[in-house]
Amino acid sequence: MTINKLAIIGGSGLYDVEEFKNRELLDLDTPWGKPSDKILKTNYNNKEVYFLPRHGKGHFISPSKINFRANIDALKQLGVTDIVSVSAVGSLKEDLPPGKFVIIDQFIDRTFARKKTFFDDEIVAHVSMAHPTSNGLMNACEEAIKKEKIEYQRNGTYVVMEGPQFSTLAESNLYRSWKADVIGMTNMPEAKLAREAEIRYASVSMVTDYDCWHPDHENVDVQQVVKVLLDNAAKAKNMIKNLIKNFENHIDPNDPTNNCLDVAIITTPEKRTKRTIEKLNTVAGRVLNQ
Repeated sequence: MTINKLAIIGGSGLYDVEEFKNRELLDLDTPWGKPSDKILKTNYNNKEVYFLPRHGKGHFISPSKINFRANIDALKQLGVTDIVSVSAVGSLKEDLPPGKFVIIDQFIDRTFARKKTFFDDEIVAHVSMAHPTSNGLMNACEEAIKKEKIEYQRNGTYVVMEGPQFSTLAESNLYRSWKADVIGMTNMPEAKLAREAEIRYASVSMVTDYDCWHPDHENVDVQQVVKVLLDNAAKAKNMIKNLIKNFENHIDPNDPTNNCLDVAIITTPEKRTKRTIEKLNTVAGRVLNQ
């Protein structure tokens, strides 16, 4: 019987959940290096939960420097089955004002300076990303948000830019022409790696600004963003507590994430070296060790 474990990856402005009093900080190593920070292990509502600050506590890791592979591998080591990402984003639409939450269901990956796969050496795998977030986990997020009476939108496309600079006006208008909803710097390759590790993934984006396309908000200012972030973070922490209580009620046993590696690995067994199999043991051991 699978024991379901939830992890929260916190983005800008969400570096800890201080309300979790039962605390243990775990310092893990992975074949890909160290994760962004120590991982908080807690027990809340009689459930084992993990929290990882994506940028490190105190925000010292730039988006392009986040060790996404180590973060996902470390969570998989801990037996995590479900990840909810909580991220700060800019809005690309008039009806998504600062303070609103968006439950993401699609991504456009515009990053170019990041390691995007666990399968880049000897063993090749191609996982489907047609539907990059898990519907059951999205349902859990929606229920948790509704309980806090937070303004939100179900479904939305998140453009992931490289950063750390904000968009030019031309870029912002281009993304708007694509009918994208929000823009941020961190959910890719995170969502791709979670899928490769067979971890169900959902993303809740907290709008902090209108990017630079809006005539009344032409300059994205970090101080303005931080002000909205602090208010959003308080809402997000309550949402997280609701999620811990309800996420298992929404798990779909037929979620395509659960066994996606069964049909993804293309490399023939005789080409798979022991060294690479060991490196991928946490992520893909279920399939490679058969």
